[in-house]
Amino acid sequence: MKYKNLTIIGTSHIAKQSLEEVQEAIEQDKPDTVAVELDKRRMYSLLSNKKNKASISDIRYIGLKGYLFSLIGGYIQKKLGEKVKISPGSEMLAAVKLAKKNKLKIALIDQDILITLRRFSKYFGFKEFLKIIFVDTFRGLFFREKLIEEYGLGSFDLKKVPDKQTIKKLLRMVKKRYPGLYKVLIEERNEFMASKLIKLMGENEEKKILAVVGAGHEEDILKLIKNPNVSYSFSVG
Repeated sequence: MKYKNLTIIGTSHIAKQSLEEVQEAIEQDKPDTVAVELDKRRMYSLLSNKKNKASISDIRYIGLKGYLFSLIGGYIQKKLGEKVKISPGSEMLAAVKLAKKNKLKIALIDQDILITLRRFSKYFGFKEFLKIIFVDTFRGLFFREKLIEEYGLGSFDLKKVPDKQTIKKLLRMVKKRYPGLYKVLIEERNEFMASKLIKLMGENEEKKILAVVGAGHEEDILKLIKNPNVSYSFSVG
């Protein structure tokens, strides 16, 4: 998706297709800045090949639900990555490495992961938490095909970025089943990343910017950028 001096690529964090698209975009479009859906903590984790796990001591700040979600989410991503032999976040790592190689500016546009996890603990309801941990996580790991069929998602190839219709179905399902999770992981981060990109575009009007974000964020981030009346006023407390 393109708008003014910005191009946005929607990726899947474990899809080989995304690795190829990132490389092609940087080599062909020759952007001046590469913006990635990362914060400092996660970029360091990817570059150093160290797992970005929340520690027990972080519970005081991020809360128990945020801590458990971090552990379980990391485990699920690892297992899915093993299925396709791609480490989660490989496309973001490729974007950063290619930007460094070509001496391009790198912009980190995502919210600090600890703030996101803290807000997750605050807004993710207890019933939602039990449902995602003990129902959908179990079914997703062991009965993935049945779950995909149940939600009408059609064929689902982990090696490829889902088509836009499938992404919309997934987001609608998440919003309906887990409104707290959707608010914190999707809506608020969309606003945060859009605000970062708006500032970046304004400060570099004559420069080309390539943004690499998850496919579930791409469309709504662009809508927020195009809306001059959007407000980024949520609290990070």
